[in-house]
Amino acid sequence: MKTSKYKVIPVKTGYIKPNEPYDVIINSAKDLLEDGDFLVISETPLAISQGRLVDESEFTPSLLATFLADIWSKYIWGYVLGPILGIKKRTIKNLRNLPPEARAHKEVVLKYYGLKHALKPASEAGIDLSNAPGNYVSLLPENPVGVVEDIARKISKNLGKEVVVSIIDTDATYELLGKLFTSLPTAINEIKSNFGFFGYVLGRFGKIKGPTPLAVSKIEDLEEIMEIAKVADDYQNQNEYSMETVYDMGKTFNLEIDGVTVEMLSSIEHMPAVIVRKRK
Repeated sequence: MKTSKYKVIPVKTGYIKPNEPYDVIINSAKDLLEDGDFLVISETPLAISQGRLVDESEFTPSLLATFLADIWSKYIWGYVLGPILGIKKRTIKNLRNLPPEARAHKEVVLKYYGLKHALKPASEAGIDLSNAPGNYVSLLPENPVGVVEDIARKISKNLGKEVVVSIIDTDATYELLGKLFTSLPTAINEIKSNFGFFGYVLGRFGKIKGPTPLAVSKIEDLEEIMEIAKVADDYQNQNEYSMETVYDMGKTFNLEIDGVTVEMLSSIEHMPAVIVRKRK
């Protein structure tokens, strides 16, 4: 794929299983990388590689979690706040049709990230319901800064190539009054993070800059990093097997969401990363 400024090269792998080293991404990219490239990695494959999976079926919803799923998200967001604040029609539709399992999901959000993230109607705290088997969800990667530094170091040492490595989350970074912020619990230092519900609402009055970089091995130009993150995210969303939401995953395999297995996920091609290269 070519844009006006960049060339995008997909890095394709099989399904990265829980606790499988993320070196598989490096191995798949090694013959494609050049000095000066940007290796942009999605957060979910790294989180799964780290074993950051939680089985939501093991959680008993509290009264608060039940209220957040059955009333707050489904009705207040689905019929009142969502339309008023202009959130996506697809998101509104999904909220109005939230299944009972959403109660356990809210309980997971409350336990791991707290109320300010659970108040968000969807994509709470970057917890990913797609690309995980059964009732499992993936949390955000642990120590993303350490991960990008490790990958960049391995590429430099083993391949002799100097590249910039970043991890991005599809949850938005917003700009308002010249300040960048995100609802996510973490982001690069140049983006104010951990605003949860409040950041999501405030973002309705700002400008969406694109997906959120959680960590970058080297930052020389913040605007360039944000632009490259958006180029990478746009490319991945065009992928034939893109499963942006848990509903997309169910449609891909034509079955109930909790019936998706590791074997099914392993049966399709995955694109955990892309290489973004400046055009000469």
